[in-house]
Amino acid sequence: MNTLMAFKLSSVSSGAPPTPAHSSISFSATKFFLPVKFSRRRFTFPRIYAFSSNDIKVGSNIEVDGSPWKVIEFLHVKPGKGAAYVRTTLRNHITGNSVEKTFRAGSKIEQAEISKETKQFTYKEGPQFVFMDLTSYEEIRLNESDMGDKTKWLKEGMDCNLLFWKGKVIDFELPLQVKMKIVDVDPGTKGDAAQGGSKPATLETGAVVYVPLFVDRDQEIIVDTRTGQYVSRV
Repeated sequence: MNTLMAFKLSSVSSGAPPTPAHSSISFSATKFFLPVKFSRRRFTFPRIYAFSSNDIKVGSNIEVDGSPWKVIEFLHVKPGKGAAYVRTTLRNHITGNSVEKTFRAGSKIEQAEISKETKQFTYKEGPQFVFMDLTSYEEIRLNESDMGDKTKWLKEGMDCNLLFWKGKVIDFELPLQVKMKIVDVDPGTKGDAAQGGSKPATLETGAVVYVPLFVDRDQEIIVDTRTGQYVSRV
């Protein structure tokens, strides 16, 4: 609190000096207050969300019976009678097997903590595929038996995403589209091409895809790795 002290001079009569009983100076105190502004800070607690069957979507990673699964398809069902539920198609990250599983609507589900790291496929040595971290140059080897049929789209120098779960590589993801060279194809005829037909073509990795009749040997094409179908000619 601040106090302002004001001094007031009293008048002195001529010829009469001031006596000790009467002071020539009197004090008056005037009080004033400085405005104080208080700020209000709102404290918010961190939100914690529990994953449930209502949060399921395509691509969700969940843990069921101690194994990591990826949601391929899902459907929320609300029957006329009975409780609502979620019907899903799951693919096991480790084995590659697919199953159908139903969850009660709103039931708690454990999320699978899966992380991704980009590695480059460098070469194949015997039954092993070797991936390298281009920053640390650390090599990671995956057995051919664990790779599945996705190896038919895998080329040296290709960047892939390795999926880690509990410190182990459980799967890998290819680019959505890859460029491949045709090494063998049957020649098409003009009559077939006019009808918009297709023909099988063997790619540099040994994979076989159906291509338009105008596509020839030694040409490069774009293939969708999810469906294995021809997209376009390069």
